[in-house]
Amino acid sequence: MRALVPQSALESAVAEGSVVRLRRGRYVLPAVSAHRRAAHARSGVVSHLSAALAHGWPVLRPPVRPWLTVPRNRKVSREQRRGVVITYRDLSPHERAAGLTDPIRTVLDCAVKLPFDQALAVADSALRSGDVARHELLAAARALRGTGSSRARRVAVAADRRAANPFESALRAIALDLPGLRLQPQLVIADVGVFATVDLGDPRARVVLEAEGFEFHGTRDGLERDCRRYTELVMHGWRVLRYTWDDVVHRPEWVRWTIEVLVAGLSGLPAPPQPQEERRAVPA
Repeated sequence: MRALVPQSALESAVAEGSVVRLRRGRYVLPAVSAHRRAAHARSGVVSHLSAALAHGWPVLRPPVRPWLTVPRNRKVSREQRRGVVITYRDLSPHERAAGLTDPIRTVLDCAVKLPFDQALAVADSALRSGDVARHELLAAARALRGTGSSRARRVAVAADRRAANPFESALRAIALDLPGLRLQPQLVIADVGVFATVDLGDPRARVVLEAEGFEFHGTRDGLERDCRRYTELVMHGWRVLRYTWDDVVHRPEWVRWTIEVLVAGLSGLPAPPQPQEERRAVPA
């Protein structure tokens, strides 16, 4: 930059706010995100959840602090470690130039570090965006070794581009390993008298799980349309369970229990006991 821009011009740009000085020798434009600024100031790249957002993928819970990856030989002072989450790893030339981890590494990094529901939401979003191919993700996960590699492989196997959004991914994460259900994202139901696309459905068991977002019912017509769809599904023998964001994100054990109760009823088995910690939270 100094070969092209005189020092006086650079200082004037900083003074007027058209360029931001991060530290000695490090400058960015004002439009650069806070997470990218944090990475640049530490000679690293954005990674994990921060990279997922930079790639344009919706996530279940946006990161409170920037997630960064810096080269193994990079020394980061105690002051620079404050307010960020740092991982030390080798970075490819492409990642250094782009300022963020590659798509497949981003998915696997999240799968290793994050809870399953958040990691699955990232993986679903990556597949849905077309930035990551399923066969490439599976191959990279199989090749992974070390701490968290088994978690990464679980996420890679479960990832599904059909998931509509992170909310739906989180609901699927709760129900994924329940025996007796084979849930398909965005299942199209075309029975006599009813045609609907549901968030998650098992056509064999005739079970539907719906992730009910507030924005979907933002109008009177939306609410009425959804109510009619629910009624028609039940009339035609489908069992429908509906969950809010708070249910799925903050009370996953209760959500899992309600699904287990439904599955037990279908099999003629006794209902499992309600989770102890949820008994106080759920009104009678």
